[in-house]
Amino acid sequence: MKRSALKSLLLGVSLVTAGMQQAAAKINFTQYTMPNGLHVILHEDHSTPIVAVSVMYHVGSKNEHPERTGFAHFFEHLLFEGSENIKRGEFMKLVQAAGGQLNANTTQDRTFYYEVLPSNQLELALWMESERMLHAKIDMTGVETQRSVVKEEKKQRYDNTPYGQLINVIFENAYTTYPYKWSPIGKEQYIDKATLDEFMSFYKTFYVPNNAVLVIAGDIDQAKTKELIAKYYGEIPKGKGAIPRPTEVEPVQKAEKRVKFYDNVQLPGVILAYHTPKQGTHDYYAIQMLTGLMSKGKSSRFEKEIVDKQEKALQAAAFDLGNEEPGLAIMLGIANMGVTADVLEASMLAEIEKLKKNGVTDEEFQKLQNQAENDFIEQNQKVLGVATNLATYHTFNGNADLINTELDNYKKVTKDDIKRVANKYFTKENRLVVHYLPKSEENKAKESANNPKSK
Repeated sequence: MKRSALKSLLLGVSLVTAGMQQAAAKINFTQYTMPNGLHVILHEDHSTPIVAVSVMYHVGSKNEHPERTGFAHFFEHLLFEGSENIKRGEFMKLVQAAGGQLNANTTQDRTFYYEVLPSNQLELALWMESERMLHAKIDMTGVETQRSVVKEEKKQRYDNTPYGQLINVIFENAYTTYPYKWSPIGKEQYIDKATLDEFMSFYKTFYVPNNAVLVIAGDIDQAKTKELIAKYYGEIPKGKGAIPRPTEVEPVQKAEKRVKFYDNVQLPGVILAYHTPKQGTHDYYAIQMLTGLMSKGKSSRFEKEIVDKQEKALQAAAFDLGNEEPGLAIMLGIANMGVTADVLEASMLAEIEKLKKNGVTDEEFQKLQNQAENDFIEQNQKVLGVATNLATYHTFNGNADLINTELDNYKKVTKDDIKRVANKYFTKENRLVVHYLPKSEENKAKESANNPKSK
């Protein structure tokens, strides 16, 4: 459950279970919804004797009250405390004793729990996740324990890590209205202020069967699995009332935003963040390919031009997080020794302008298509990758079969689409520019501001 701020938004977890020869195989699955609203998806794969059991709850940091940020991430930890029938601290021990692994992760849009076990331990995992859903141990002992754990995680992974505040700085400044304006780690003072009744209310509102999808992938017998699901989940009551969703709409940004942030780093960083449409739209897929063009692999534009040729950056990256609602395409670079943030920013913007003017070469476009296909195939060769994708596609798109067809959306993207979205979204008016600077420069900036003659 511990990970860096950036990795927590960019990386999932997976276990390889099939060879490359199965790359083109269709992912077959069955799905149904129980009377209590729990959606169930089953994928049968006997290639290895393991099973992934996962539950995705449609709750993330965007579902929090602005003065109680960090609740979803806190619950990621709290729901490992135990249950009415699982002793405190036994959750992990039970899975490990059975030869398996477990973990969880939280984003702005959802929370995901999973176990990967030998397939003869399927019932154990189903029982444990049903306990988490119905009988989670939420008391002051667990709350106080996890308060300490979460604050220590924040300190180690965010506050005391170079560039650890990067994601927080980006979202706090890029958004004015929509609740993406805080990241999942939240503010520790809000967790400290929260009462036990508030935690119980959050649990009863969001961690209910009608706000979840249960995905089981691997070496299973579907008929027996359905019997076990009915046994452990059939009596869990549906949540009371509608699940609250954010209704705010982020206004269109009409002017560039610029921020200087000082931290305990040695080298300046530059971040360019552009507002983009939500995942699943045609432009989203074009932007995904655009960010790959800029930074994926040694032959990418940032790598070749800014890192290798100009030596302006030690490293550079570009990615779109693929949020459920309109998100951000983020481009960032860490300056080389002696290079200022202004110089690095100019080089990064120059590469964007080249793309906007000249578009993509045939060779680059072919590479992007190959990368999209390879990435898609690789994800679906992992039993946990399959479970994650099925859960994600159902939760965000209401269409789990995108696991078989989403590659077609990438194939529909043309070279002209990439150039078009570059000109449409990667504009000065639509961007946030962050200079992530060493604290040593903060005093210099203050002295310069207080002494105009020194400028």
